[in-house]
Amino acid sequence: MTQKILTRDFVLCFLAQFTFTLVFFGLLPTLPIYLSRLRSTEAEIGVLIGIFFFSSLILRPFIGRALTKIPEKNFMTSGALLFALTSAAYLLTSPFWPLLIVRLFQGIGFALIANISSETHRGQSLSYFFLANNLAGALGPSLGMLLINHFSFNFLFLVCLGLSLCSLFITYKLESRQVAPSQDSSLKDGFLLNRKALPPSIVGSFPAFIWGALAAFFPLYAINHGVANPGLFFTTIAVMLILGRFLGAKILDLYSKERIILPCLFTYIISMIILAFSDTLPMFILVAVIYGVGHAFLIPTSMVYTLDRMGSSPGPAMGTFTAIGDLGLGLGPVIMGIVLRFTDYPVMFLCLALIGIINLNYFYLFVRKKG
Repeated sequence: MTQKILTRDFVLCFLAQFTFTLVFFGLLPTLPIYLSRLRSTEAEIGVLIGIFFFSSLILRPFIGRALTKIPEKNFMTSGALLFALTSAAYLLTSPFWPLLIVRLFQGIGFALIANISSETHRGQSLSYFFLANNLAGALGPSLGMLLINHFSFNFLFLVCLGLSLCSLFITYKLESRQVAPSQDSSLKDGFLLNRKALPPSIVGSFPAFIWGALAAFFPLYAINHGVANPGLFFTTIAVMLILGRFLGAKILDLYSKERIILPCLFTYIISMIILAFSDTLPMFILVAVIYGVGHAFLIPTSMVYTLDRMGSSPGPAMGTFTAIGDLGLGLGPVIMGIVLRFTDYPVMFLCLALIGIINLNYFYLFVRKKG
């Protein structure tokens, strides 16, 4: 069975996804610092980080429908090429509006290249495939900070360009597959939003909101408190995600989904409250461990919980889950950037804890009982 999953194209897709996602995670802690040094305000930083996810969200449903007619290789190659061009554009653009356009197109590239899945052994293959994201998440943030601390931002952008070109070369080596005509009528529904999948998807969107805000503003907060490498925070979270990948399946089989989701929702609240009163690297790592444990188990459990509520039609369920999640990722940096403009970082982290409290009550009072 393993041989059927680890085909030549699967390995190439894995490597392409890894190199591509390494660029994303390399920019995760460094881009807010870069924007800050360009004298961008917190609100502008929030918009520039959030627009990445918004552009990906807007394009994803159109790409999902087009994949029923056009081979995945064409999309992955186009996405890698667009991502390489926008990585190079970082070397040329510094004012707000040109950089906004760069981030917009980079988000489009992310939506293009992320649409690849296997028909056979889909559950196992996706589990292996997303390890590429986890590995890149463990290496990318620290690598990005290492490059700007020992070299320069231009050198970082050149490395991102090189990795994007590697991803482009790998996707070019993929075999073109004929697309079978789809008989799934749900593809006519545009965004594939499904009413039954909305409540659990909303539960998953609140953590995405928190994650988007952390990605945009934690690096600046850590730098202000003398931490030379904020990437260690994101690396710790990624390590917890990898560990959760190996332990999560057994826990999902032993306990009901509600019993797993409830304590996970508490971890977001606890971690953000601790972060609001933390100013040292050991405390930041502690927050990352608590946050990472909850995140590692909540996301896959929420996905399974969504599918269980749906019964059949997994496509619309996952389309709804990812679309609502991307919306949270985009709104987090934008809204918290506005909050930062009028308050400070501890208040912002407490606001994120409040978001976690709202999510916990929403799940307990509305989703769990009705489910």
